Amino acid sequence: MSKTLVIVESPTKAKTIRGFLPRGFQVNASMGHVRDLPNSASEIPASHKGKPWAKLGVNTADRFQRLYVVPKEKKKVVKELKAALATADQLLLATDEDREGESISWHLLELLKPKVPVKRLVFHEITQEAIDRALAHPRDLDQNLVQAQEVRRVLDRLVGYTLSPLLWKKVAYGLSAGRVQSVAVRLLVQRERSRLAFHSGSYWDLKARLEHRQQGFEARLTHVAGTRVATGADFDQNTGAVKAGLAVRLLEEQDAQALKEATAHQSWRVVQVQAKPAIRRPVAPFTTSTLQQEANRKLRLPARQTMRTAQNLYENGFITYMRTDSVHLSEQAVAAARHCVEEKFGADYLSPKVRRYTTRSRNAQEAHEAIRPAGERFRTPRETGLSGVELSLYELIWMRTVACQMADARLTLLTVQLEVGEARFRATGKRIDFAGFFRAYVEGSDDPGAALESKEVLLPTLKEGDCPICRAVEALDHQTQPPARFSEAALVQRLETEGVGRPSTYASIISTVCDRGYARLVANTLIPTFTAFAVTDLLEEHFPDLVDTGFTARMEGTLDEISQGQVQWLPYLEQFYRGDKGLEAEVAHQDQSIDSTTFRTVALEQLPCVVRIGKFGAYLETDQDGQSVKANLPSDVTPADLSPERVQELCQSRLAGPEALGVDPETGESVYLLNGQYGPYVQRGEATGDQPKPKRSSLPPGVQPESVTIAEALDLLRLPRLLGDHPQGGRVEAGLGRFGPYVVWQKGKGEREYRSLKGEDQLLTVTVERALELLAIPKLGRGKRAPLRELGPHPDDGEPVAVFSGAYGEYVKHGKLNCSLPEGKTAADVTMDEAVGLLAAKAEARGMARAARTTRKTTARAKTTATRKTTGKSAAKTTTKATTGTQATATTDKTSRATRARRAAKPLAP
Repeated sequence: MSKTLVIVESPTKAKTIRGFLPRGFQVNASMGHVRDLPNSASEIPASHKGKPWAKLGVNTADRFQRLYVVPKEKKKVVKELKAALATADQLLLATDEDREGESISWHLLELLKPKVPVKRLVFHEITQEAIDRALAHPRDLDQNLVQAQEVRRVLDRLVGYTLSPLLWKKVAYGLSAGRVQSVAVRLLVQRERSRLAFHSGSYWDLKARLEHRQQGFEARLTHVAGTRVATGADFDQNTGAVKAGLAVRLLEEQDAQALKEATAHQSWRVVQVQAKPAIRRPVAPFTTSTLQQEANRKLRLPARQTMRTAQNLYENGFITYMRTDSVHLSEQAVAAARHCVEEKFGADYLSPKVRRYTTRSRNAQEAHEAIRPAGERFRTPRETGLSGVELSLYELIWMRTVACQMADARLTLLTVQLEVGEARFRATGKRIDFAGFFRAYVEGSDDPGAALESKEVLLPTLKEGDCPICRAVEALDHQTQPPARFSEAALVQRLETEGVGRPSTYASIISTVCDRGYARLVANTLIPTFTAFAVTDLLEEHFPDLVDTGFTARMEGTLDEISQGQVQWLPYLEQFYRGDKGLEAEVAHQDQSIDSTTFRTVALEQLPCVVRIGKFGAYLETDQDGQSVKANLPSDVTPADLSPERVQELCQSRLAGPEALGVDPETGESVYLLNGQYGPYVQRGEATGDQPKPKRSSLPPGVQPESVTIAEALDLLRLPRLLGDHPQGGRVEAGLGRFGPYVVWQKGKGEREYRSLKGEDQLLTVTVERALELLAIPKLGRGKRAPLRELGPHPDDGEPVAVFSGAYGEYVKHGKLNCSLPEGKTAADVTMDEAVGLLAAKAEARGMARAARTTRKTTARAKTTATRKTTGKSAAKTTTKATTGTQATATTDKTSRATRARRAAKPLAP
C-alpha cells in the first residue's frame, strides 16, 4: 500500500488536517523552521570553525552563500522526518502559504533530499473543501518566493550583526539593531521628542444646558461678536500661543466669567437649523494589520498575543490564514457572510449588492484572502465551543466579516445655531434612521473619549425663532494636550501606512523593542527609554538611511519585486552591502569616527542635566554649586518621567548621602535605606576597598520604604533565617529570592525543596509550623496551577470542581473541561450551581462542534467509499478470470486496484 507523507509546521495543524485526509496519508510536524543561520559559536560546524564569516553565517565575499545549521532542539524532529520519508512514496509540503511557509518548505527539501515525487500543497483554510482542492491542484515550489524570503533573512542578519556590535562599543553592551526594529524605535523617539518640546496653551469656553418642551440638550460657545472663539486646534504646539495669522478670539478666564453671567440671564433664540443626511459604510474584512489594531483597541490584546491566538484558531480550523495583506473575500465567503446576515438580522439588513473590497496596502502580497471564519458556512461564536480570548477574537472576526456584507447605516446629522446677546452657541446631534451594519460591528477608535458611531445624540424638535430655556451656563478651562504616544495599535498602523516591514512581523518587532529595553509598555502605551534616545541619535547621525521610513519601505518594495521575479537578488545584495556606500564600508568608516562619549549622553532641553548610559544603566550628571554630581536613575524612569524637580530631588539626595536607619549592634556598621536600579533595598556598611560588596537585601513585596525600621532592616540583612528542624531531617529556612519570599527545606548534600509564601504569610514572622504546612503541599508539575478556590465535588461524578487563574483570566475546571468565568464574576463569589451550569453549557457547545466535525468526516469517507466501490465494480467487469496465480499475486492485484481507486478519487497531481 502506498504512503504519502505530508509535512506541516505545528502539531495542532497536523492533528486538524489529519482528519480531512484519506487513508494512506501520514502527517508530521516540522515544529517551525528546521534550520537557520547559526545563533552562537557553538552551532558553527567544525568544518567552518575559524572562517571569518562563519559567525555571521553569510559569506559576503562569495555570492552571499548561507551557512545553515540544524539547532540542537530540532535534530530529533529532523531524524523523525527522515524516518517517515524513508517509507513514503510521495512527499507533500503543506507549510503555510506565505513567503515564510515557502521558505520552510524549501529548507525541508534541501535538508531531507527526498528521492520520491515532491509537490507543494497550499490552502487558505483547514476545511474538507479546501484540502480537497489543494490535493487536486498541487504545485511546484515557488523559487521566487523562496529567494525573496532568503534575501529578507540575509538583510536582517547583515544589518543586525553589523550594527549591533557597533552599538555595544559606542553605547552599551547587549543592544541590538534591526532593519525594521530600529525604524520602529525611531518613530517612538520622534513622538516623545514632540511631546517633550510641546508647550501647552490655555483657553476658556462656555457650555450651556438648555431645555425645550421638557427635553434637555447642550450647546457650546462658537463665536463672540461675530469672531470665532479659539479652540485647541488653533494653538502652536511649539510656543503654546495661538498660531500667527488666525482671526480668532482667545478667551481668558475673566472674559469667560463675564459671558457666563451675561448669557445666563438673557433670552436665547434659534437662528438656524440644519439636518444633513449621512451614510456610513462597513469597513473591509480583517487583514493581519487591522486585526492586530482592533484586537488591541477592543480586547486590549498585545500584538503577539493576538497573532498567537489567531494561529491557534487557524490551526484548529476556525478561521482562514491569519497572515495576509488582502481584503478580498472568495465567492464562497461572500455567500456565507450574506447567509449569516439574512439568518441573524433579516433581509432588510443585507447589502443590496455584493460588496467587493480592494487592498490599499503599499506592498500587498502574501495570502489571497482576508481573515474570516473558515468554511462555506460561518459558525456563529456560540457554535464553536470556544472560550476566553479565543472566543473573543473569533467573535471579532465573525462580526467584521458578516458586517462587510450588510447594508449601509443611514444617519441624520443635526446642527442648531443659537444666539444670546453677542454670543453664538452651537448644538449638534445625531439620529440613526437605519442602523444597518451597526447592528453587527462598530470599528474601534484610538481615542477613548470618541463616541461610537452607533451612539445617538438626540436633540428636541427645534425650528428658527424658537426660544429654549437656559438652565445653566458653565465656564470651562482647557489645556492643549501634546501628541499622544503610540499604542501598539497606533504603531502597527503607522508602520503599515509607511510601508515598513510586513504586518506578520509587527508582533515580534514590538516584543523585541520592549525586551531590549528600548520601550516600556505602560497602560497600553509604548514609552521610549533613554537607551532608545541614545541609539536613535547615533543611527540618525551616522546611518540615516537605515532609520528612514522611506528607505526601508523601498527595501520592502524591492523584496516584493524579487518575489515576482522582476529583480535579481544578488546584484541588490551586492549593492546594499558591498557597494561604495554600502553597509560594510559605512560601518568600517563610522567605527573610527564615532565618539562613544557623545552617544552615551542624552541631553534634553527641559532638563538642567545630561543623562548618560553607563554599564549598569542610566544616570544623570549635573553641576551643583560648582560640584559635579552623578545620581543613578531607577530602571523604570524614562525621559517622560524626568522633570527639573525630580532631577533636583535626586541630586540633593546624592549630595546629602544616604540617611542611616541606625547601627547594627553586632558589627557597629550603619544600616542604610537606598533606592537602586531595581527598587529600594537596605544595606549594611558602605562599599570600600576591603569590602567592595556590602550586605544588601531588597524589600519584600508590599513593604513601603518609608515604613522600614532599623529592626526590620536588620532582620532582612540576616536572611535567610532559620525557622527550625524538619521532622524528617534537615533544617527549614525562610528567605527572599528572585521570585519573592519563600521557605526552603535544606535536606542536606545540596538537596533542597522550595515553596513560595502565600499572600497572607509574612517573611519576617512566618513560623516553622506554617512552613511545614506549605512544604507538605504537593509540588505542582511543570505547567500546572494551584487552584484559587476549590468548590467541591461535581454532583454528577464526584470529581473536584475548582477555580483557577490563567493567562486570560479566571476559569472553572472539572476534569479536562475548562470554562471561563463570565464578566463580573470572580473566584470569590462564583457558586457550585453557577459553575456546573457553565460547564454544562461548554460541554454542550463542544459536543455540537465535535458532532459537526464527525458529520463532515463521515460524509467525506462515504464519498470516498462510494467512489472506490464504483471503480472496483468497473474494474471487475473488464478483468478476465484468473486461471493461475498464487495468493501473493492475488493480494498484489487487489492492492493495485485499491491504490488506483484511491488515486482516481483523490488525484495528487495535475
